[in-house]
Amino acid sequence: MEHADLDASIDRLAQQTGDAPIDQLLLRRLKKRRLLLRDQIAQIESALDGKEPA
Repeated sequence: MEHADLDASIDRLAQQTGDAPIDQLLLRRLKKRRLLLRDQIAQIESALDGKEPA
């Protein structure tokens, strides 16, 4: 759920137009957090799958 929320926030921030400039630092932090969550999801999935017998 958090990963999807981050995706939506990143998309909104990246598409922001108007008077307010895009906060590049915030955008980088959100992307870094999204990558961290993606790695954690992959680790959990790998642990749940376990090793298959040869």
